Amino acid sequence: MAIVQVSITPIGTGNPSISHYVAACHEILRGHPEVKWQLTPMGTIIEGDLARVLEIIALMHEAPFAKGAVRVSTLIKIDDRRDKLATMEAKVRAVEDKF
Repeated sequence: MAIVQVSITPIGTGNPSISHYVAACHEILRGHPEVKWQLTPMGTIIEGDLARVLEIIALMHEAPFAKGAVRVSTLIKIDDRRDKLATMEAKVRAVEDKF
């Protein structure tokens, strides 16, 4: 199980607001119940099988193009821990338990 942070940004759209592009990416996520995800103010965290998550991110990367963007920047950060099961909640709880 991997935890992946992704930020997909259309560039040169002529408008500083990108929320409708983000919504289009999240429509793709809603169609994939095999992964868990959380929208944050600066990106999206996705939890699931790494290969599947990367396939879904590739689909999400295409969403802004379908909405008219001519350039898209996608940043991906992967936490792939294999010695024990890691979840988004467990990572947050591990820090919160320390204060």
